[in-house]
Amino acid sequence: MSFTNILIANRGEIACRIIRTARAMGYRMTAVFSDADADARHVALADQAARIGPPDVRSSYLNIDAILAAAKKAGADAVHPGYGFLSENEGFAAACEQAGLVFIGPPPAAIEAMGNKAAAKRRMIAAEVPTVPGYQGHDQSDARLAEEAERIGFPLMVKAAAGGGGRGMRVVGSMNEFARAVAGARSEAKNAFGSDELILERAVIGGRHVEIQVFADAHGNVIHLGERDCSAQRRHQKVIEEAPSPAVDPHLRARMGEAAVAAAKAIGYRGAGTVEFLLDANGHFYFLEMNTRLQVEHPVTEMVTGFDLVEWQLRVAAGEKLPISQEELTLTGHAIEARLYAEDPFRNFLPQSGDILVWAPVERDGVRTDHGLKPRATISPYYDPMIAKVIAHGRTREEARRRLIAALQDTVVLGIQTNRRFLVDLVSHPVFVEGGTTTTFIQEAFGPKSPLVKRPAPGTEALAIAAVLHQRRLGAAMPLDGGARGWRSTGITTQPLRLTIRDEHHVVDVTPHSPAAFEVAVGDARVRVDIIEIGDNRLTMEIDGLRRTVAYAFRDAELVFEADGVSLVVAETLMVPRSAAEGDGDAELRAPMNGKIVSVLAQPGDKVAKGQRLIVLEAMKIEHEIAAGRAGTLATVNVKPGDQVPTRHLLASLASEG
Repeated sequence: MSFTNILIANRGEIACRIIRTARAMGYRMTAVFSDADADARHVALADQAARIGPPDVRSSYLNIDAILAAAKKAGADAVHPGYGFLSENEGFAAACEQAGLVFIGPPPAAIEAMGNKAAAKRRMIAAEVPTVPGYQGHDQSDARLAEEAERIGFPLMVKAAAGGGGRGMRVVGSMNEFARAVAGARSEAKNAFGSDELILERAVIGGRHVEIQVFADAHGNVIHLGERDCSAQRRHQKVIEEAPSPAVDPHLRARMGEAAVAAAKAIGYRGAGTVEFLLDANGHFYFLEMNTRLQVEHPVTEMVTGFDLVEWQLRVAAGEKLPISQEELTLTGHAIEARLYAEDPFRNFLPQSGDILVWAPVERDGVRTDHGLKPRATISPYYDPMIAKVIAHGRTREEARRRLIAALQDTVVLGIQTNRRFLVDLVSHPVFVEGGTTTTFIQEAFGPKSPLVKRPAPGTEALAIAAVLHQRRLGAAMPLDGGARGWRSTGITTQPLRLTIRDEHHVVDVTPHSPAAFEVAVGDARVRVDIIEIGDNRLTMEIDGLRRTVAYAFRDAELVFEADGVSLVVAETLMVPRSAAEGDGDAELRAPMNGKIVSVLAQPGDKVAKGQRLIVLEAMKIEHEIAAGRAGTLATVNVKPGDQVPTRHLLASLASEG
């Protein structure tokens, strides 16, 4: 089972993470890339890299033949699947073994046993592992699913039997919502995993998502490494993970650990795996699924155990025994991980794509950032919108929480909207501070009507920063000992600037008193701004005597910077009212982001109701429903299933009213 050259069948931050450990162990590394990732960081870090196809995942990162061909061409003798993509595909694991490659993961039979939620649940029921009441049968007809839904009762969960990550999953509150939820889950599951099989489960409201990290070697040794609490979820996608769980004491940890180890032993497991449970308010836990791979949130386990789980994976794959026994396991301190996504929290967390102008992650004592970004990277619309993980460790949960907040606040990402401000607000919320997070926490605390997700208006200070930066740029951005537009040795000239931020117009008067000192007037408010130091993408200034440093960048004629954790895009422009020629916004259906059309649900001439689904667009592995903004008659449909469309592309339009 010896190997020397590892091909990573993945991309982004997990590929970079694997390279870091494997290279330290002396292995040669081969990366693979789609056309969209030709300039990606994981490609640059590897010793060699092979192209595997166009950006579409089915033609690249899910293309088994292309990956095996790349391994042969590169002389690789082992494959690490990372997570996502083919990591839980038993066919891929078997194909690797048949090609003479060491698969750094569990045996194909173990993946198959747990890869389908329905089959895995049936196996756990037979093994008397507690499971959530539901339906996991072979009959997938609409009539049978509806019959089982009535038996289970509402609310219930509709879940894709294959895959995970929240795709193909819906919470259903009543039978009136059921048919639509089943149709949506089937479509999303088919597109994401190639299977539209579903299971139904009773929704345990107010429960916690607690998972156990297990590890097994080829010598019959199986242990667990404690639990992770992943209850802070949005759209069934984990956002914050921590270890240990605030809701688990040593006795409960031992019971859940024993159940997880038993599940792994029952399927002849080998390598890293995670057994996920739902924990209710009474301390009862129920098996949900087993992920037969490394988890996104594995760093929090690494921080509290002190072990490198990727190193363990490589040693187990090489035939070594686990380095410790269960009795030798100790957990030290607390760790919390936040997933940094390219998404706009102020537009219902809409995924974002585009160029990153400035990226400055944080690395300091007790803090780690796992990412796959090069300077001025491009976030592609073809893949998951997670761009980095920020992880903090402390002696106590509170110390870890404080360190995480500080790291998030100090992380700089400009050019694309992210959920960074939302993450800070989330881990600062009293419920999270007290350790009371459940799977419904984000929905309840940060719902659509919550003031916590309303985009704050730019304040006087933000406008002052924007005005001074624009003023210096208009003055050719001279050094502090040079001149500035508007400043004269014979006197002072006030310069009016018209700034546009998110379609809001602001008139700002800037009066330079020297090349480095300005007075900025916004309405009746006046602010003194003194520039202390200005460099590449960093400006240190004093605003009314308080010194601070701001990251900024210019993109064509626009200024991009962050104020109070919110990314602002500012243009110096004339105050032009919206033209009637721009059209009736309610009559136009435009693509909210780059993506692929999955289905078109109406045709020109159809009468449609306000809110009716008309088009389904897939972007960043999520399906987005495009609905009519008002009732009317559909005038045009400009797309068909399979079309790839850019952001703001006109998809369809309604006939004019009147």
